[in-house]
Amino acid sequence: MKTDDTKWMGEALRLARLAEGLTRPNPPVGAVIVKHGRMIGRGYHRKAGGPHAEVYALRQAGIRAKGATLYVTLEPCCTFGRTPPCTEAIMRAGIKKVVAAVSDPNPRHAGKGFTQLRRAGIEVVVGVGAEEARELLAPFASAIFQKRPYVTLKLAESLDGRIADSAGRSKWISGPAARSVVQGLRRRVDAVMVGSGTVLKDDPSLLPRPSKGRMPFRVIVDAAGKVPVNRRVFSDAFASQTILVTTKRCPSRRQADYAVRGAKVLVLSAVGRGVFLPALLRSLHGLGVLHVLCEGGSEFAASLIRANLVDELVLFVAPVIIGSDGLGAIGGRGWKLAGAPRLKIVEARMIGDDVMIRAKALCLPD
Repeated sequence: MKTDDTKWMGEALRLARLAEGLTRPNPPVGAVIVKHGRMIGRGYHRKAGGPHAEVYALRQAGIRAKGATLYVTLEPCCTFGRTPPCTEAIMRAGIKKVVAAVSDPNPRHAGKGFTQLRRAGIEVVVGVGAEEARELLAPFASAIFQKRPYVTLKLAESLDGRIADSAGRSKWISGPAARSVVQGLRRRVDAVMVGSGTVLKDDPSLLPRPSKGRMPFRVIVDAAGKVPVNRRVFSDAFASQTILVTTKRCPSRRQADYAVRGAKVLVLSAVGRGVFLPALLRSLHGLGVLHVLCEGGSEFAASLIRANLVDELVLFVAPVIIGSDGLGAIGGRGWKLAGAPRLKIVEARMIGDDVMIRAKALCLPD
């Protein structure tokens, strides 16, 4: 049976998830105010520079907030930034108790908000809903500790591990229910990233459908500038959301062609014939990107894995067999079994006729 704290923190977490994909470079946060067993205020952070979740909830509660309990998914801020400290608003409102899921992952701020509240005589409880809150905040934590976005690699494959047939056809391996889930993944992230081969072959838009207010960057990794400017990512109404990542191998005239259509061109250092991927992720971090969804292709996916830059794998396995002449899900040079990357499966469930597997701790042995 759920305790009241668990129940109300669950509502705060639900609200926070509504903000995924909207708040970069800030984390998604939800808040609920409860008095005498009834919710009297709620809110979530909607965009950077706008009010924080606590402020929305306090505004809705008004004078009723005095003596109430605030449930919030992240430690309230205690410093001036683009908005005033939430701790001051909480104290002014007369909140009696604050229940927070987790402390601020930023070591410069961690625990300071709680200390301010306790000094003001407010009871503080930390840790309710912590596991789910940490999952929600993983991209924000990656930005703080790794100075790069959190990377989710998404693949749709057959039962025998193929992402396309011998002719390169991949539409559609997974079913409509799985494709709908992928649109939801796109709405949760700040950027959708693919290699040049995917754009050349499929000409995708890479935008979530429906967008529900989301407008993630579209990151095309093309070391030599192979992708023509007539592809949708450069020619549709959202070309300004496209980032073309390349190297000096891309002719300057082609770089100018991309830029004149509104795309941002990043010329980065190369490794072999590809882009130096750590530099790519650092550049996206500099743009405030917290979470990247990589949708392929197979060679690009292999490069990310080999560079230890994949934080989460989301795999859709369809009940179809393609055969050995199909395109393998992970390209490039493989691994011997003893040295193969190991993953921790954290979720597996049916999505329509497909199986979705979500795995973490993707890394190579030392």
